[in-house]
Amino acid sequence: MTLEVLHVPDCPNLAPMLERLAEVTDLPIATREIRSDDEAVEVGMAGSPTLLIDGVDPFADAVSAECGLTCRLYRDEGGRTVPVPSTEQVRAALAAAQRLA
Repeated sequence: MTLEVLHVPDCPNLAPMLERLAEVTDLPIATREIRSDDEAVEVGMAGSPTLLIDGVDPFADAVSAECGLTCRLYRDEGGRTVPVPSTEQVRAALAAAQRLA
């Protein structure tokens, strides 16, 4: 399983995303800085930070599907807007990807 976090330069939510991932997995996590809208579209970055598990955004939905150099917001289990998915949401995304592998 490969984990990659796409982000814009100086993204304030990159560190919290990496911390959240470190809480739930010991897999290596690559980061990639995205510097243009064209590059964001090419790699499927729906805002910064975007987590890809084996190249797939597990949190993609119709609302967050637009790619670009914007901040990304997530919804937690209670529907609140948050800067990164909760520990449980990340854990569930990794488990779902593991089942598909």
